[in-house]
Amino acid sequence: MGAKIISVDPGSPASRTSIAPGDTLESVNGHAIRDVLDYKYYAYDTRLRLVLTGADGRLRLVRLKKREGEDLGLNFETYLMDRARSCANKCIFCFVDQLPPGMRSTLYFKDDDARLSFLQGNYITLTNLSEREAQRIIDLRVSPINVSVHTTDPELRCRMLGSRNGGAGLAYMRRFAGAGITMNCQIVCCPGINDGEQLMMTMADLSAMYPAVNSVSVVPVGLTAHRQELYPLKPFDRERARETVAAVERFGARCLERHGSRIFFCADELYIKAGLPLPEDAFYEDYPQLENGVGMMRLLMTEFAAGLASPPENAHIPFSVGTGVAAAGFIESLIREADGALGGVSGCVYPIKNSFFGESIDVAGLVTGRDLISQLMGRPLNGRLLIPRNMLRHGGDVFLDDVTIPDVESALNVRVRVVEQDGGDLLDAVLGH
Repeated sequence: MGAKIISVDPGSPASRTSIAPGDTLESVNGHAIRDVLDYKYYAYDTRLRLVLTGADGRLRLVRLKKREGEDLGLNFETYLMDRARSCANKCIFCFVDQLPPGMRSTLYFKDDDARLSFLQGNYITLTNLSEREAQRIIDLRVSPINVSVHTTDPELRCRMLGSRNGGAGLAYMRRFAGAGITMNCQIVCCPGINDGEQLMMTMADLSAMYPAVNSVSVVPVGLTAHRQELYPLKPFDRERARETVAAVERFGARCLERHGSRIFFCADELYIKAGLPLPEDAFYEDYPQLENGVGMMRLLMTEFAAGLASPPENAHIPFSVGTGVAAAGFIESLIREADGALGGVSGCVYPIKNSFFGESIDVAGLVTGRDLISQLMGRPLNGRLLIPRNMLRHGGDVFLDDVTIPDVESALNVRVRVVEQDGGDLLDAVLGH
């Protein structure tokens, strides 16, 4: 019980009290504090009674007033105020199991923590949830949470997750739905395993839980070149991708008619694999699955077009773009659009093949610094290289393989401009701003 305080933010409500680094927060308004969820929920009120254990081992009571929802300004040893819960599953499609050796240790950690689902948008399977944790989600109204479903067939889900608790996770979903907890879900679709009729059954079962099941993304399985001794999986080919897109769009259209929402959306990657154009902006409603790569390119294109309607002045500074193979064609079309509207827009787009994970991985978010350097070495880069933010980890300047932005700039003798996942920022970068 309790969490040790390592610092207090200056000017915060806590800074106006006797609370100091080294104290341990035991309870708030009579409620024991076990982790960040307890802390954020019970510290939301305006009047608080905090019980702390000082560095001398003595308990003391601290009272304070603050605005409703205002952060206390306490910082703890870890974000969760305890350890992140690791995943006990052995999913047949797990991407972490497909990583090459020698990467930094944090990349091999598999989390399956409901708290990170609520606070950071991580996806969880609900197979590692205790009864106490499940009840606390309901009691504290921890909503929304993100759930990796994959299939609603209990036996198949157990096989896909490599866990005998696959069916229990589905039972928790029904329980959460009954309690009004909102869930955003994902289906990692594996050809020949949970597509076709299985996918149709899963969509029917999940749509029956609407509006608690708010949205569902259908994402193609990602297969790296490092699958030795792992479950034999097949990638999507063009025909199977087209069949899957058609099935999801048909079912989504029925949901739209019945519920006012499509609920189900295919990831951009499935449209690309199918050789199909992306749906228009209105199709994606309020883009509920953007972080899962659903509608990401359409939103980028929409924002870029909106920026062209009242563009900043074109600085006529040539540039180059390094991105994943999947996105390269879309970026090229946007540059042509900008040149047609404004003139003088001159840039080269270089699709970076993924030698690190294998060329079947074609998304920009998994391009490594080494691949970027090796494939752009000696190419005309025009002094400026634009790369998308999602190539970098946690908002910093480090690629998956620990190569940094300064490393790339030094190796290629170029200035790197990191572009946010925003069409307006892309337009600014293209125009030299």
